[in-house]
Amino acid sequence: MNLSQFLLALRARYKLIAIILGATVVLTVAISLLLPKTYVASTSMVVNYKGVDAVTGLSLPAQLMPGYVATQVDIIQSRAVALKAIDLLQLADRPEVQTQFREETGGVGTLRDWLAEVLLEKLDVTPAQNSNVLTITFKGADPQFVAGVANAFANAYLQVSVQLKTQPAQQAAGFITAQNKVLRERYEQAQARLSLYQQQNGLFSTDNRLDVENNRLNDLSAQLVAVQGQSMEASSRRQQTQGNAAASPDVINNMLVQNLKASLALAEAKFADTAQRLAANHPQYIAAKSEVDKLRASLEEQVRLTSSGVVGSAEISQRRESELRAALAAQKAKVLQLNSARDELNVLSNEAENARRAYEVASLRFSQASMEGQSNQADIAVLTAATAPLKPSGPKVLLNGILSVIAGALLGTVVALLLELRDSRVRSAQQLSEVFELPVLGVIEKPRARRLAPNPAPALPGGGLPAQT
Repeated sequence: MNLSQFLLALRARYKLIAIILGATVVLTVAISLLLPKTYVASTSMVVNYKGVDAVTGLSLPAQLMPGYVATQVDIIQSRAVALKAIDLLQLADRPEVQTQFREETGGVGTLRDWLAEVLLEKLDVTPAQNSNVLTITFKGADPQFVAGVANAFANAYLQVSVQLKTQPAQQAAGFITAQNKVLRERYEQAQARLSLYQQQNGLFSTDNRLDVENNRLNDLSAQLVAVQGQSMEASSRRQQTQGNAAASPDVINNMLVQNLKASLALAEAKFADTAQRLAANHPQYIAAKSEVDKLRASLEEQVRLTSSGVVGSAEISQRRESELRAALAAQKAKVLQLNSARDELNVLSNEAENARRAYEVASLRFSQASMEGQSNQADIAVLTAATAPLKPSGPKVLLNGILSVIAGALLGTVVALLLELRDSRVRSAQQLSEVFELPVLGVIEKPRARRLAPNPAPALPGGGLPAQT
């Protein structure tokens, strides 16, 4: 079927199409007039998801997520918000609502849950494009009721949002309270261990005492080095003195030894002169010899005493070196002990400091959590409250009528096309020529009323009819 045949079929069945169109329009308008009026109330709310927390002063990174507004829409459409709105409106206490609940459910289930389902079916939440505004829309038959429900859902959403914000903070505050007690006990124990250790070891400031002990250790080391040099020199002099005391520098440089040597030389010279002049039994000879022997004995005694002094000095140097070595070893042990004590004290001090910091951080977090748990502020505000609508939003008779005209025309066209496909007829000479593949010689028009009959035309050869003009 081509377009011309389709149009001819519609023309032939225009009465059927008109009947269907009229019936559709009349039925639609009648139903629209008989349907109860519907009212719609809307409440607009602003979601400040880029705000700053009023308690902590910190930005809320979780609210910067793209799905935050969608989450708020789901919260508004949740059962918790619906139940809160029912409580605000006190719908469960109304006798007519209780009667309707028993009639529709037979008393099965709970009244509040049934009301929540009924209200959520008529509730719609629409987020604005490129904006942080949410529109809560509720439709119903009573204008005052729909406005009250829309506002109740907005208020319930505010309360639930605050509750969702404060409940975790309150739970965290309870947990942090217990942890604060544990952290405080740890801090007190660490501080007690530090104080006890300081008292037991007499350490209050290890740095100054350690500096003093290090200086003393350095002094002892310097003294030991000096004494070691002196001891080595004294040992060498002692060895030389013990081997040949007369050639020892200590003996040679001794003034008394030098004087005795000079006196002995003079006495020996005098004795030699006396021995040449006098006999051995002469008193002068005996006196000179006695003087020489006496001076020689004094010299030997002085040499021995000087050598003994050198040996004693070497022994003193050795004892001094031994004492300094012992003192140096004791000082090293003391410094090492102080280093160990300082390390232990630093460990205890760090433990006490870490415990104090943990306790302070927990205390600060407890203060924040307590304030958050007591805060009734939300990042949501009502922009425009719902008011009772003056005009119903439905049913829309004019719009339904226009749509019924379009629907009736389409329905009539479809019915006409189906009938045409079921009972196909020849609607034009062209269609007849196409069907039988023969030329059309003439067309007999349908006679019209009150029209004179034309003169009979002469028959053509072959029995054909003349063409009408």
